Amino acid sequence: MAAAAAAAVGGQQPSQPELPASGLALDKAATAAHLKAALSRPDNRAGAEELQALLERVLSAERPLAAAAGGEDAAAAGGGGGPGAAEEEALEWCKCLLAGGGGYDEFCAAVRAYDPAALCGLVWTANFVAYRCRTCGISPCMSLCAECFHQGDHTGHDFNMFRSQAGGACDCGDSNVMRESGFCKRHQIKSSSNIPCVPKDLLMMSEFVLPRFIFCLIQYLREGYNEPAADGPSEKDLNKVLQLLEPQISFLEDLTKMGGAMRSVLTQVLTNQQNYKDLTSGLGENACVKKSHEKYLIALKSSGLTYPEDKLVYGVQEPSAGTSSLAVQGFVGATGTLGQVDSSDEDDQDGSQGLGKRKRVKLSSGTKDQSIMDVLKHKSFLEELLFWTIKYEFPQKMVTFLLNMLPDQEYKVAFTKTFVQHYAFIMKTLKKSHESDTMSNRIVHISVQLFSNEELARQVTEECQLLDIMVTVLLYMMESCLIKSELQDEENSLHVVVNCGEALLKNNTYWPLVSDFINILSHQSVAKRFLEDHGLLVTWMNFVSFFQGMNLNKRELNEHVEFESQTYYAAFAAELEACAQPMWGLLSHCKVRETQEYTRNVVRYCLEALQDWFDAINFVDEPAPNQVTFHLPLHRYYAMFLSKAVKCQELDLDSVLPDQEMLMKLMIHPLQIQASLAEIHSNMWVRNGLQIKGQAMTYVQSHFCNSMIDPDIYLLQVCASRLDPDYFISSVFERFKVVDLLTMASQHQNTVLDAEHERSMLEGALTFLVILLSLRLHLGMSDDEILRAEMVAQLCMNDRTHSSLLDLIPENPNPKSGIIPGSYSFESVLSAVADFKAPVFEPGGSMQQGMYTPKAEVWDQEFDPVMVILRTVYRRDVQSAMDRYTAFLKQSGKFPGNPWPPYKKRTSLHPSYKGLMRLLHCKTLHIVLFTLLYKILMDHQNLSEHVLCMVLYLIELGLENSAEEESDEEASVGGPERCHDSWFPGSNLVSNMRHFINYVRVRVPETAPEVKRDSPASTSSDNLGSFQNSGTAQVFSLVAERRKKFQEIINRSNSEANQVVRPKTSSKWSAPGSAPQLTTAILEIKESILSLLIKLHHKLSGKQNSYYPPWLDDIEILIQPEIPKYSHGDGITAVERILLKAASQSRMNKRIIEEICRKVTPPVPPKKVTAAEKKTLDKEERRQKARERQQKLLAEFASRQKSFMETAMDVDSPENDIPMEITTAEPQVSEAVYDCVICGQSGPSSEDRPTGLVVLLQASSVLGQCRDNVEPKKLPVTEEEQIYPWDTCAAVHDVRLSLLQRYFKDSSCLLAVSIGWEGGVYVQTCGHTLHIDCHKSYMESLRNDQVLQGFSVDKGEFTCPLCRQFANSVLPCYPGSNVENNPWQRPSNKSIRDLIKEVEELQGRPGAFPSETNLSKEMESVMKDIKNTTQKKYRDYSKTPGSPDNDFLFMYSVARTNLELELIHRGGNLCSGGASTAGKRSCLNQLFHVLALHMRLYSIDSEYNPWRKLTQLEEMNPQLGYEEQQPEVPILYHDVTSLLLIQILMMPQPLRKDHFTCIVKVLFTLLYTQALAELSVKCSEEDRSAWKHAGALKKSTCDAEKSYEVLLSFVITELSKGKLYHEEGTQECAMVNPIAWSPESMEKYLQDFCLPFLRITSLLQHHLFGEDLPSCQEEEEFSVLASCLGLLPTFYQTEHPFISASCLDWPVPAFDIITQWCFEIKSFTERHAEQGKALLIQESKWKLPHLLQLPENYNTIFQYYHRKTCSVCTKVPKDPAVCLVCGTFVCLKGLCCKQQSYCECVLHSQNCGAGTGIFLLINASVIIIIRGHRFCLWGSVYLDAHGEEDRDLRRGKPLYICKERYKVLEQQWISHTFDHINKRWGPHYNGL
Repeated sequence: MAAAAAAAVGGQQPSQPELPASGLALDKAATAAHLKAALSRPDNRAGAEELQALLERVLSAERPLAAAAGGEDAAAAGGGGGPGAAEEEALEWCKCLLAGGGGYDEFCAAVRAYDPAALCGLVWTANFVAYRCRTCGISPCMSLCAECFHQGDHTGHDFNMFRSQAGGACDCGDSNVMRESGFCKRHQIKSSSNIPCVPKDLLMMSEFVLPRFIFCLIQYLREGYNEPAADGPSEKDLNKVLQLLEPQISFLEDLTKMGGAMRSVLTQVLTNQQNYKDLTSGLGENACVKKSHEKYLIALKSSGLTYPEDKLVYGVQEPSAGTSSLAVQGFVGATGTLGQVDSSDEDDQDGSQGLGKRKRVKLSSGTKDQSIMDVLKHKSFLEELLFWTIKYEFPQKMVTFLLNMLPDQEYKVAFTKTFVQHYAFIMKTLKKSHESDTMSNRIVHISVQLFSNEELARQVTEECQLLDIMVTVLLYMMESCLIKSELQDEENSLHVVVNCGEALLKNNTYWPLVSDFINILSHQSVAKRFLEDHGLLVTWMNFVSFFQGMNLNKRELNEHVEFESQTYYAAFAAELEACAQPMWGLLSHCKVRETQEYTRNVVRYCLEALQDWFDAINFVDEPAPNQVTFHLPLHRYYAMFLSKAVKCQELDLDSVLPDQEMLMKLMIHPLQIQASLAEIHSNMWVRNGLQIKGQAMTYVQSHFCNSMIDPDIYLLQVCASRLDPDYFISSVFERFKVVDLLTMASQHQNTVLDAEHERSMLEGALTFLVILLSLRLHLGMSDDEILRAEMVAQLCMNDRTHSSLLDLIPENPNPKSGIIPGSYSFESVLSAVADFKAPVFEPGGSMQQGMYTPKAEVWDQEFDPVMVILRTVYRRDVQSAMDRYTAFLKQSGKFPGNPWPPYKKRTSLHPSYKGLMRLLHCKTLHIVLFTLLYKILMDHQNLSEHVLCMVLYLIELGLENSAEEESDEEASVGGPERCHDSWFPGSNLVSNMRHFINYVRVRVPETAPEVKRDSPASTSSDNLGSFQNSGTAQVFSLVAERRKKFQEIINRSNSEANQVVRPKTSSKWSAPGSAPQLTTAILEIKESILSLLIKLHHKLSGKQNSYYPPWLDDIEILIQPEIPKYSHGDGITAVERILLKAASQSRMNKRIIEEICRKVTPPVPPKKVTAAEKKTLDKEERRQKARERQQKLLAEFASRQKSFMETAMDVDSPENDIPMEITTAEPQVSEAVYDCVICGQSGPSSEDRPTGLVVLLQASSVLGQCRDNVEPKKLPVTEEEQIYPWDTCAAVHDVRLSLLQRYFKDSSCLLAVSIGWEGGVYVQTCGHTLHIDCHKSYMESLRNDQVLQGFSVDKGEFTCPLCRQFANSVLPCYPGSNVENNPWQRPSNKSIRDLIKEVEELQGRPGAFPSETNLSKEMESVMKDIKNTTQKKYRDYSKTPGSPDNDFLFMYSVARTNLELELIHRGGNLCSGGASTAGKRSCLNQLFHVLALHMRLYSIDSEYNPWRKLTQLEEMNPQLGYEEQQPEVPILYHDVTSLLLIQILMMPQPLRKDHFTCIVKVLFTLLYTQALAELSVKCSEEDRSAWKHAGALKKSTCDAEKSYEVLLSFVITELSKGKLYHEEGTQECAMVNPIAWSPESMEKYLQDFCLPFLRITSLLQHHLFGEDLPSCQEEEEFSVLASCLGLLPTFYQTEHPFISASCLDWPVPAFDIITQWCFEIKSFTERHAEQGKALLIQESKWKLPHLLQLPENYNTIFQYYHRKTCSVCTKVPKDPAVCLVCGTFVCLKGLCCKQQSYCECVLHSQNCGAGTGIFLLINASVIIIIRGHRFCLWGSVYLDAHGEEDRDLRRGKPLYICKERYKVLEQQWISHTFDHINKRWGPHYNGL
């Protein structure tokens, strides 16, 4: 191609005269075609030049961008349509040219045809939902897009769905990353074979055009970037440039999506070095290019990078832009030249400059002399593009473009190399970035695609020194935040550590680099290079040592630290991620014998680094007191490689261990940590704040423990097995500061520890020894045994869910370790040790998850307290495990009392560690054990049962691990002179146990009681001599012992006398000599360990001579000492077990035990108590007693509270519920008595001091959700399925009301129906009553109580003072009679005619509102509350707003709503009788009083009172039909239940029973007639005429009025006078299925029609008159209810089949009144026959309401909804949700759908549920409930295979519907108990 084109087009001068725009458009295609033809000729130079010129012109037309970005010239660019137009023009040109004159879309299609799509390669950004299948993945980072996943076959695989954090790409089709069996259908075929070759001319234009296009893009990037003044370029400017470039980058991205053919062209363009050189060199005459090249050089320089051609001296010119002042000189030798880490003194002579001085790391210069850090040379577009991508902090679009190209193999390699080349620059940019989080994610998004591929990683490692670069870059990065270490020797320390407070560590800025490093180390080939390269290992150990001793804690001794730093978590995270995970990665490649060499290398350099560290901190032999660091990564590297060497590589341990002196040093710091843990738990560090506890917990927490505490303990075990045991034991007690306590004397002086901490520190020391000696994690257990032990320990603490167990079992943190969570071994071990407890549902609604609980045999044989103690983060978990163990023993009858932790047999030790057991057989330990047993026996202070338990545990461990049977049993009892200087003759515990110690010299304070006694020494001097011989043990000092041993070891190792023995360093830390004078006393002891044990047995059992050697009865017992009888029990059992083991191990012991038992044991000498001690003892005792009393009281209180809760909370348990307080009065009292739960007084409710019921008023639309269809509604999960609401109860009633309102008088319509199907007010009570004045003061106190409650007091909400149930109003109780025996209830013998008259008169009396009493005021206010409970739209149905008819309608509808809901709560019928829970706590009686009182204020004009139409015949005047504009609603269209409520509420209260029955009888006649009318409309013409004749024949019989045939025929006759039955279209017939009506089916039809009315009426009667509801079978429900209501004459014979008509009792002659009713309809149907017919059909058989039916598998919902667009805003919501009542899809919290400050969910909850909404959150699988202004998280109804929820889909396992839970949810919705059962409510502020 020709070099840069001639015409230099700057932004200033106009280019060649441009074509007019319209011409251009036509011309583009033609020009393109012409050029394409020119270029296709063999001699195409002319064409090439022409194209060049054109591109130069077109692409330079975009120049205004530079101005826009530059800022000051922005104004100049304003002209000519702004920059946007020119750019679009350029893109248009490019598209045209690429297509070579054809259409661009056709071109795309043509190119796609040549796509050999073997890889998917779909790139996604953060928050995308992808899948990972561990069964198919080779690399742990493998991921698939949803489409590829669902099209592949992964049944039975271990997969999960996840939300991408950083973005990623689909690996389908890439066999380097996943197994081919998992490929989806599209990528299975290796299709490259049958794809034809790409024709040359198709992509020819692209090859010419694209280089210019990309160069143009780079020029933009160069010009848009302005070096910032002080800090990084302001985000704004960069983003502005990027926004302007959006179309260009998108264009490139689209090209990559055209498939393989286009990608290979792009790869050529991006990697071709010649193109790059020609276009960008900045030579040539084009001013623009020159300028942009200069900008590029400036940018390079300012980034601290040099451009090789600039003749600079490398590394000298340090940039000022905030990069570190460290130039890493040279380059680690790639081959064999060992990088010397030179930390000699001359480097630190200027150390006096203070803290900030960095230790320079000199890396020896190897093959290259250029610095990794500082030189970049770009040779291709790709390299410079990446440079700018980094400079602009990885814009998402650019990242996606670069990644989209990856399926091209050639590009992949080139890009990876470029990425590695820029690695140091990436690190520098990352460190300076303001948005390091976003940038980190984007970096990893790229690098994980490159480095997960082993082949590629290996290639880059070999060709580009990837490992050297990574290690150097990491080292360089950390060096920028080093500080001087203050560990040990503060003044002279030369050690530097990272500062955890710096942003770099606090914000985890280093993680992208570390995660890349871990990623490449997981490839075997790469890790081997690393482990073979000595130089790299040295550098790496150097890096690790930066973390050694970081975050040092110093114990605060005086006042509390004022600022608690929270940096500790950063330190733990840094050690785990930067040190431990690479370590695990390396370890995973050291599994076989052949890799021994690697281990030797690591161990060697690790020890060197440790030696350097000890020198640097100036460490001799004593750690500095009161400081601890939890971070010793070098120790842990060393430990873990040792462990691996012995376990897997069969290395000889001693060959990799250092000398004794080094071992002594190595053990000090890990031991210091163990002692500090005990100190922290003893509250000695409280002044350091909570964070120190946090550190102690994190150190043992499951994600950290196997990289922190486990290696530490293992290292201590190794040291213990090789060092002198006496030295080790005394070191332990010295570190734990309890040396002074280990004296026989009853008093002692501890110079380093306060008395209150002594006990817990002693417990800590002994517990540590037990753990050290019994833990086998690295000492011989196999992986499966470890897994099992870990699992048992976790399950013993608590039952666990499957996922928490996975989380708590310390996995090997390296993802590729091979032990995958959920792996086969995990599941098989789990099923072996645990039983699955399926999730339970308590009626209280608390949702259990599926749990695993240990099997009985696990408790019996595998419960290991040591492992539990090691793994507990909280101390309470140990207690919890013991409690559960105790419960198991009680339950299984193995042990009734309080057991001690059981002793568990251990796995055998690996031979390399046998030396560890010498600790158990050393005199020092025996002396300690003897001393402690003696002290416990003598009741010295500060000893606990725990101490005894551990002492016995250690003795038992010693017996279990004793040397072979002593052969020289007799010989060992040598002459007395052998034990002259020491306590015990030998070191074997078995023989030392029986050794009697007679006298002991002790050092005691002069005040001690021992001194006062006549010491035997003073009797006679010769006496003393005899003591000496009879074995007085010396004063024993652990410390002296340790010093002696240490000196010996030092002298041994320093036999070359060139080193002077180091001075003791600890002198400056010894405590001030405040101790009182010590004197020496001699105690008479005369005990052996055995005798002490036997006496202990007596002491523990509280009986003399309680121990009887069991072998005297059964000699067998000695041969098989493992007897189940002894395996569980308390201290007594433990002592017996130990004595048995001692006897079975040695005949001597057996004999001595028998001897001791024969002597009658004298009682334990009472402790001599001084007065002062007595005082403290009394105090203690008193305290103890007080404590016990308090416990007792608390327990009593708790049980009381429990029994109260059981009786009160009847929501939880319908069975054991007590009837409501109202009904508890005695039968003879006629006035009801109420208890006030606030003031506790009881008495009647009166006018001036009324009592009220605590009630909750809520609006409800549950009734409106009833449907007449049995088929359940399903939640739609495809586009086809929709939900139409028109078959719901609410919709049907709405239609009916509006139809009535169209044709009839409004006021009359409002009496003909009920409302409240939607937004009806439901009233419920907990049954507790209170005085209304008490309630007011209660509310005041709540208002002043500023505690954040879950409810709003201003809205009148409160919780019942007694049962804490949620409530929001008080319903006044009407003074007067008790429901139970009502004087009005006695039946009278009046005839029905008289009763009808009375009813009419009573209704006619206007109800005056009673005088202004407190009661009436309350009644008024509660009525207001009821109205305000629901929204206005659910109250106002009248055409004239605010009409009184509205209120009237609303009030009786409230009664209707409550009755209907109660019926639903009883299951929709009354077959179960009075046993329902709803009845007991009902407040309907009180509610009726309130409603009646208000309804009687509205008198219905007697003209219009429906009562008259029902009971009187009127003069029929045919002319009257349509005088008025709108007639009244015909009585046959009235809703009978509504009429019933109107009639009853219009009567003065309390109502008389016979009036009630009278009203019911009258209404039943109307109801029956309606049933007949509806039947007549529903049947066919033939049926009608048949019935008409059949009935007419019987009309003259005696009980014609009670025969449905007669009545039916009469109704048909009357109705056919109008036009009702005409207009029989064909569709009418289709509507009614042709049923053959038999008498039985008609009877059933009529009964079904009347039943709903009878049910409601019976309920009403039950509440008003307190009569019980009878229970019955479903088929006899009608007859039972009818007789209960008094409709059935009592003499009715039951033989006949029951006929509903026999219940009729006509108040006036039936035929006359029916005629009158039918006449009203006739006059209406003459005009509107259709509507007349529709109104006659009333749907009365509603099914119970249900929530939508959900699919079995959650994935079905998720896949459909999580990408679904919202119908309102057409965006995909961030938090989609779906309503489970009606299936509406809504945006949760979406601001896009907000209306008048209400977010969509809240709005929907008001429209759909009148304030109650149940939503399933698609992305979280949980359900939230909105109730009014509050909301709560309800939980999930989808559980995984282990019965667990997966909130927020974090685990992404397949979820299945849990039908029981869904039932519970539905039950709470129907019974309106969300408020009571769910406890955690919060306000939503309309923001959901």
